Amino acid sequence: MRSLFRRIKPPDDHTGDPDHILVRHAGEDYRVTVKRRAGARRITLRVSGATGEAILTLQERTPLARARQFADAHGGWLATRLERVPERVPLLPGSLVPLRGELHRIVHLAGQRSPAAAGRDGDGAAIISVGGEAVHVPRRLRDFLVREAERDLRAAVERHTNALGRKASAVTIRDTTSRWGSCSAAGRLNFSWRLILAPPFVLDYLAAHEVAHLKEMNHSVRFWRLTKALCPRTDEAEAWLKRHGTALHRYG
Repeated sequence: MRSLFRRIKPPDDHTGDPDHILVRHAGEDYRVTVKRRAGARRITLRVSGATGEAILTLQERTPLARARQFADAHGGWLATRLERVPERVPLLPGSLVPLRGELHRIVHLAGQRSPAAAGRDGDGAAIISVGGEAVHVPRRLRDFLVREAERDLRAAVERHTNALGRKASAVTIRDTTSRWGSCSAAGRLNFSWRLILAPPFVLDYLAAHEVAHLKEMNHSVRFWRLTKALCPRTDEAEAWLKRHGTALHRYG
């Protein structure tokens, strides 16, 4: 009798896949992260402008050897893209880090336990002074920048929600790489702390953008009209982010 049950083919086992491969071009080896995606339609190779990571994405059933060939064939493109990624700037004494759009030099106050603070040195140059042990400077500086971002963003959100007549259920600060802000259906607003590195009008625009979503959960003409009413410098801020936004991810 014919079986009523169809035999289901077990999924391909890719547990032996490496987490990365090396692509060699012009005598240089480039590390490429390997990721399989069930919904992928083709093999893709991209370089994240935010992190500088090269990522090779392939379908569940695509042989790894085929994906390697694809990556090797695009070695020249990969090398060019990676060369364009801005050099990372560590949060260490002597580094220059923007705060509200103005470059500040990081100064370590050795032997002092004073909290991180922005100010001016004797010559009037902008600085961020950080006390405590040298090993803790990166963490203390990042914590300071996050606090500053949260303060400015909460103030901007409050100003725009008051103008709109809507309230956000929560405001959260994170370190996102795919978007500068978001608004959930429940009214929770999320922002990247790196907005504190940009000029104030850019941070204000992102706050207005997400607050506008409390009323218009879309990007319709009505949404953009509302956003521009809250923030008249919307177009200028959008242009700034398009030109300089990726570079904000190079710090830390």
